[in-house]
Amino acid sequence: MGAALTERQGREPVLSAETHAEKHYVRCDGSEVTLVFALTKGGAADLAYLGARLPDGENLAALVAAQRRALHESQPDAPPVPGLLPERKGGWSGTPAIELSHNGQRIETDFRVTDWALHAKDVTIDFADERWQIGARLTLEMQPSGVVDSSLTVFNYGKVEVTVDRLASIALPVPARFTEMTSFSGRWAGEMQESRRSIGPEGFARSSAIGKQGFGGGNWLLLHDPDTGETLDAHLEWSGDYETLIECDAQGAGDGRAMLQMGARYDRGEIVLKPGDAYDSPAASLALGSDRSTLAQTLQREVRENVAPMVAANGPRLVHCNSWEAVGFDLSQPDLFELARSAAALGIERFVLDDGWFAGRRDDTSSLGDWIVSSDVFPAGLTPLIDHFHANGMDFGLWVEPEMVSPDSDLYRAHPDWCIHIESAAQPTMRSQLVLDLSREDVWEYVFDRLEALLSTHPIAYLKWDHNRDLFPVAGRGMAQTEALYRLLGAIRSDFPQLEIESCSSGGGRIDYGVLSHTHRVWPSDNNDPIERLRIIRAWSQFLPLEVLGSHVGPSPNPITGRRTAMDFRAKVALFGHMGVEADPRAMSEDERRVLAAHIALYKEWRGVLHAGELWRLEHPDPGISGLMVTHEAKALALIAQTRFAAQFDVAPVRLAGLDPQARYRVTLPEPWPAKASGYLAEPERWREGMALSGRALMTQGLALPLTYPETAWLIALERLDP
Repeated sequence: MGAALTERQGREPVLSAETHAEKHYVRCDGSEVTLVFALTKGGAADLAYLGARLPDGENLAALVAAQRRALHESQPDAPPVPGLLPERKGGWSGTPAIELSHNGQRIETDFRVTDWALHAKDVTIDFADERWQIGARLTLEMQPSGVVDSSLTVFNYGKVEVTVDRLASIALPVPARFTEMTSFSGRWAGEMQESRRSIGPEGFARSSAIGKQGFGGGNWLLLHDPDTGETLDAHLEWSGDYETLIECDAQGAGDGRAMLQMGARYDRGEIVLKPGDAYDSPAASLALGSDRSTLAQTLQREVRENVAPMVAANGPRLVHCNSWEAVGFDLSQPDLFELARSAAALGIERFVLDDGWFAGRRDDTSSLGDWIVSSDVFPAGLTPLIDHFHANGMDFGLWVEPEMVSPDSDLYRAHPDWCIHIESAAQPTMRSQLVLDLSREDVWEYVFDRLEALLSTHPIAYLKWDHNRDLFPVAGRGMAQTEALYRLLGAIRSDFPQLEIESCSSGGGRIDYGVLSHTHRVWPSDNNDPIERLRIIRAWSQFLPLEVLGSHVGPSPNPITGRRTAMDFRAKVALFGHMGVEADPRAMSEDERRVLAAHIALYKEWRGVLHAGELWRLEHPDPGISGLMVTHEAKALALIAQTRFAAQFDVAPVRLAGLDPQARYRVTLPEPWPAKASGYLAEPERWREGMALSGRALMTQGLALPLTYPETAWLIALERLDP
């Protein structure tokens, strides 16, 4: 029999259930996706289907039966079903989703389904190990965006305490059609480097032990069906250490499915459950797309609607100017006054004063933790400086690194025990810094009080919240440190609701939905080289909307790569994100200032499209050409860029995406144009006035643009002509 428990319209999820003999089937429908779970009371819970939305009335029992096979010659008589809560029992040889110990001895668990329930948007499945009197509850919530959130809770209803050594937020039997995967690796200034491979017998394992994910985007993974292009995303929404596993057990379960697990990484003894205690894992999320563009749209919708809805509520994303590349530690009030006037003339709307503004901070070796305005640099405090920026039409932001302390600081001299450390052991530094133990209430209150004093005294609209040091030694504080960070960010935002906060960690070292739920922007990389940024923004925009991705025009030559690039190229690349300038406007030529000002004006004209629309990944046969395109209502803007010398002078036309095939569009190339390439543009006046072309022509035949030379970029603007 079948029973529809909830009826909703649009993108709201629909949950339903069926019972067949001892089997129970739970169906969860999003706008584009269906999940079906097969539950056996006293047995296992398994994923029976994950894919495109099934027709109403699909026979779930038949759906499951169609996937069964008889035993092969080398299986247990009763093949194990690792399912949604895998354990090392019955012949399955993989890693358990829950690992517990008592008095230092591993507990061999035997969890069995005891109950399940459907609610308005989520399914809960309850398990119990009767011998140890431990319960577990898996919660799967279908968001209106199409994303599925997963979390696991462990309950101790027994009489002895147990230690949680491992707890996966999600354990997913991967549908067999997903035979390839994309993971991400990286380093400082070289984040988010994609690597695609087959899911082989050796599986996949990655973890962190530095208190954050690091530069490789480790908390994201893509699984691919190479035949159809269908792509599945998995993400751990957690800003601390993590563990990701893909295991293939062809011998035990033998049903052709790999097991994917994601969870926070726990130090031994960090999570202890006394009788009556419970512990919730961080959330993980899943999303499915028919290709990488539709997947990106689902994930960006999730961020806008559920993870960080406050971003849109704060209004248009203002153009930034950050002081770091312009003046570094060489701060003076007269210099900053002059910089303000120069920045304002370009159309910049917010100035962010970076490192060096507080007492004793003349380089990066001292004074973190004190957070007192330098009387040497600012004799009258920050107020005259902020007033000057306001008078020039800009609001004011400030750099802070609240989680850190310098050994050469008044704070450390007064409280050397406030940093995370192991008693009687050395305290190794990184960047001349130690990490404050935010899990201590006195430390947490001190940091909160210092930030509150700054924000209460000055009209600060924006904090660039940096985190430059790895967390070592962890000293059993990893989980508590991250939870204390979330509490600190939440308290600051509660007291200052109009404040915007950027999450930076030497660039992209700590970017995930966990930290983004408390902040408004992330810093994808310290590397502003536009060629590197094209790759980095393309990778991050798979998971995050452009409005939360800081994208700045850097100086030339670039201080990290040494590469010289034209202002036109740098500025066009920076348009696709939350635009800013990380260079000294005073050092630019008049032509560079003119070109930059024109692109800032373009950004202001188009940010309503870029920061609310649907993103499409444009593909091109030339490996040096990449493109992104955003469609919103009747408008669209695309960026197409060449990073190397093309093999052929006349490269293949650029084919667009996401358009109505039957509609007509006015197509223009917004100016300024790349100087050298524009000389090869046929009939430039037609491109200025606009050409009327159908969506089908634009997506199939495309546009022939001059893209022969390295560091050439074009913007393509479209406006729908049909009603």
